[in-house]
Amino acid sequence: MGSPGDTLSPALDAVVSRYAGMVRAVGHRYRLADDDLEELMQDVRIRLWRSRGSGEKIRQSPSSYVYRTAMSAALDLIRRRRARREDRVDVDRPSGEATFGTAPPADVALSRAELAATVGRAVDSLIDSRRPVVRMYLTGYTREEIARLLGWSEAKTRNLLYRGLEDVRRCLRGWNIDAETQP
Repeated sequence: MGSPGDTLSPALDAVVSRYAGMVRAVGHRYRLADDDLEELMQDVRIRLWRSRGSGEKIRQSPSSYVYRTAMSAALDLIRRRRARREDRVDVDRPSGEATFGTAPPADVALSRAELAATVGRAVDSLIDSRRPVVRMYLTGYTREEIARLLGWSEAKTRNLLYRGLEDVRRCLRGWNIDAETQP
């Protein structure tokens, strides 16, 4: 009898082949280049493997699940690319000229990292229903994307997001942190 890994790869191959057109259509919708489409396909493959685990669960993946996985992977790919571009170009120079390959000063980077960790602790303190919405919003998802990915109505998502963000602000104020004035 073979190991569980023996059925995993064929199951992944079958699902990725079955939904390849749909995954590529998602990539085209977000105007990804052909090279990016291959990366998107690989990312979907990895996400299915991590989330579904066994070959049988992967084989039974509904198209809606694969579609949401592809949407999430495409958005993450775009965000990673955007973050890399922002890291390479600094247009806030006093002279107005762009410089490549520069990073913020160490003290500013440290302040940002500390603020991010503090905001993370504040988000962790939220009630369960608000936590994922606020996390997704803070990582760059729009309200509409969050509602679609979580399968919620726009009104429910908006309500949980605004209440969650207010809870985070209140928590930060309680810690004497004004996130609005941080670097």
